[in-house]
Amino acid sequence: MHSPADIDRLWDFAHPEQSEARFRAALVDATGDAARVLRTQVARALGLQGRFDEATAELDAAGEGADLAPRVRVCLELERGRVLRSAGTGDPVAHFTAALEAATEAGIDHLAVDAAHMLAITLEGDEQIAMARRALAIASASGDPLARRWVASVTHNLGWTMHDLGRHDEALTLWEQALTAREERAAAEGESQAEPLRVARWTVARGLREVGRYAEALEIQLALAAAGPPDPYVDEELAELAKLTPAPACPPSQSRVSVISTACVGRFGRPRPGTARPRYGAVRYGATARKRAAAWTAGADEPPSTMSTAKARSPR
Repeated sequence: MHSPADIDRLWDFAHPEQSEARFRAALVDATGDAARVLRTQVARALGLQGRFDEATAELDAAGEGADLAPRVRVCLELERGRVLRSAGTGDPVAHFTAALEAATEAGIDHLAVDAAHMLAITLEGDEQIAMARRALAIASASGDPLARRWVASVTHNLGWTMHDLGRHDEALTLWEQALTAREERAAAEGESQAEPLRVARWTVARGLREVGRYAEALEIQLALAAAGPPDPYVDEELAELAKLTPAPACPPSQSRVSVISTACVGRFGRPRPGTARPRYGAVRYGATARKRAAAWTAGADEPPSTMSTAKARSPR
């Protein structure tokens, strides 16, 4: 059977059609449970393309027969839940719950975290928080590197949950913990973590602004802008901070910082030529940032169904 690491290497969540082609190519020589797991990933790729009926057909075919291996059962439940959640039909919670129970019983930690995470981004309120904490507990205690890779994103996502509930001090603490975890991954994995690390830093700065620590937030955003590449998310946050921080805190010139808002013209310089004003104001900014965060892909980092929801958050 293909190992979980093998599956990771075949995934490119930014290009699900290419991932589908790779899984179908791998299926040519696969048999038994190995072929069933690959078919669940074909279904996942089809779901990302909005081809839900085809995805369901693949899952039906993968689930035929008796005595399925635990990993196959877990993958089937996970992908059925993801397809239903993305399509907006049926009850994904029942499938994610079954996947969590089966993965826990079989000791497949990385899939147990995946299932708990899917429940956390599907449920609401206290249930969401409890399930996120369960996912984090499994990931933190596991000896499986694939499970431990979830620590940064689950912590980050729980921070957004606290932010949405108005618990901004708790959100900032979680985002700082997520940044530490992301920095540890970056030290081990290198360039693949560059963009996730950048967004983790942005999010900490966003949290600092929320609790009134404007100078610290500004310092981080200026560093992100100076390091590039051009980023309207950083620009818009700088525009908000420009309204809240004293002028002496802002350098008179910053060649890499071009803030789009007119509130910052004269303090940071003119907007970059050809750069359009962001469509999102400060009120909706957190949600749009979460959508961007959900597009991070380093290996099989993030369950891509998170990209289909307004509360899409961050990668693993």
